[in-house]
Amino acid sequence: MSDHDRPQAPREERAEQGTVPIRSLDSGHRDQILAHLQALEPADRYLRFGYAANDEQIRRYVDQIAFERDVLFGIFNRRLHLIAMAHLAFSVDPQLRTCAEFGVSVAKASRGKGYGSRLFERAVVHARNEGVTQLFIHALSENTAMLKIARNAGAVLERAGSETEAHLRLPPADFDSRVSELLSEQVALTDYHLKAQAKQFWGLIGMLQEIRQGVREARERLRG
Repeated sequence: MSDHDRPQAPREERAEQGTVPIRSLDSGHRDQILAHLQALEPADRYLRFGYAANDEQIRRYVDQIAFERDVLFGIFNRRLHLIAMAHLAFSVDPQLRTCAEFGVSVAKASRGKGYGSRLFERAVVHARNEGVTQLFIHALSENTAMLKIARNAGAVLERAGSETEAHLRLPPADFDSRVSELLSEQVALTDYHLKAQAKQFWGLIGMLQEIRQGVREARERLRG
């Protein structure tokens, strides 16, 4: 059977088979995080936050992110726009130091590519390496995409009316999980720098084209 005749995998399955560079975010990415979240439509904001968050509420959420405690991961497109992100929030209760909560959002135009699942996998590896034994997902029961990610990972789901809580027991860190995280972060940083260089290059090309166009127009005016 030729490649042309072979049945094609669904779009999301094909995306899952490839490599998706996911890098950790820091306080220097607040503006990009804010832009990503505020670009979500009202229904998506409702699913992400559990209420119809307005722009000011999202701004306060972003301003209050404790990067010194929590960890955020992001996926960037070629224009360095943040198209998907995850927030791994660690418990502030000393008695629950081995617990963390996961939240994710994906831009509308970037859905169906498995980004939510990839971000979850990345967060699980980091959580394991940080000694987390219980990962929680608190979501609205209608947030089927998020609950599907949790269910596929083997999480136990407990529904209470309009809300559902999923909890996943994580195995301890091992050599593979630590090496996997180091490699994933390095790949993502390299990918990000390459995209930044490409963006700078094409920006320079665009500027030179504008200069050349300006010179041509000036010559035409002089000739006229």
